[in-house]
Amino acid sequence: MLDAWKETVLDSAGMYVGFGGLLIGIAFGFLVYRTNFCTMGAISDILSFGDYRRFRAWLLAIATAIAGAALVSWLGVADLSASIYLTPQFNWAGNIVGGLMFGFGMVFAGGCTSRNLVRAGAGDLRSLMVMVVVGLFGYMTIGGIIGPLRVKLFGPVTVDLGTHGMETQSMAEMLSTATGMTMALAGQIVLAVLLVGLLGYIFMNKAFRSSPVHIISGIGIGLCVVAGWFLTGLAFDEWADNPTLTSLTYVRPAGDTLDYLTRFTAYGAPSFAVVTTAGALLGGFIASVMAGKFAVSTFADGKDTVRNLFGAAMMGVGGVVALGCTVGQGVTGVSTLAAGSVIALVSIILGGIIGMKYLEWRLMQDV
Repeated sequence: MLDAWKETVLDSAGMYVGFGGLLIGIAFGFLVYRTNFCTMGAISDILSFGDYRRFRAWLLAIATAIAGAALVSWLGVADLSASIYLTPQFNWAGNIVGGLMFGFGMVFAGGCTSRNLVRAGAGDLRSLMVMVVVGLFGYMTIGGIIGPLRVKLFGPVTVDLGTHGMETQSMAEMLSTATGMTMALAGQIVLAVLLVGLLGYIFMNKAFRSSPVHIISGIGIGLCVVAGWFLTGLAFDEWADNPTLTSLTYVRPAGDTLDYLTRFTAYGAPSFAVVTTAGALLGGFIASVMAGKFAVSTFADGKDTVRNLFGAAMMGVGGVVALGCTVGQGVTGVSTLAAGSVIALVSIILGGIIGMKYLEWRLMQDV
């Protein structure tokens, strides 16, 4: 049956990726808005109130995505080693520095890229401008004016795992290489340890277990990522001009969307990145209208403008250097069991903590 599905999707890949990706993006945006899923908010809840429920929802999204990605791979729908996250080029320094920059920046911008995208859909012009700046700085870092500096700084310290006999940066392959056990066994061990550890930590908390909205939030966001892997896996054709196997992420796609809007006539069907970005925006709009909370708002003053745009620039640069954001690396990337994604995730959290402590210090200085 899966072979028949794949053949059908490949016959009209642009249409299926376009409409399927749009629906996935809408579901994601709707869930983020209605459940208040926010990674920066999760860190803030811990530091300000000692409330770990939104953080556990984030971890539940990761656990769901890990299990789902493993199923997608096991079914043969997608070979995740073809994704950007599992490349043998292990950019550990970029994962750390970029993650710290992104985490620090999201505090100044009032939330990560996905949260700002959904808020923009709900009428927040400040968040819309944040996403425009994220996209611009992301593209500047990929191949624009910041690109050469990125290559110069992180190129020399990037480790080519191929020279060590490894084809990917998967934690399973690292374990297999280090111990000599088979890849299959190593993969099962890594998967079991992560899922048992994550789910045990998540559900040991009574407050989380008794909060349906947080449980739905985590599972729902994780399933959106799994749906992305499933769809692009069915549409993946290694012989195509630009084969893409991916799922939800929102830093480079912000730039891709701007590029598509400005050069529409030069492109064919929009990419998965573009339609999921548009979908998240639309999902936020639909959810806010249904809740009766859609309202146009903007920056409070000049300081608010500078603070948000600085944070957006940091997220744009950091997200590209780290190869993803709180969703792109923190959920999608980690679901592939890529070592670099785990490093980026930890760095984003640390960057967020540093950013919040710094803003708290600044506020104390102004008193």
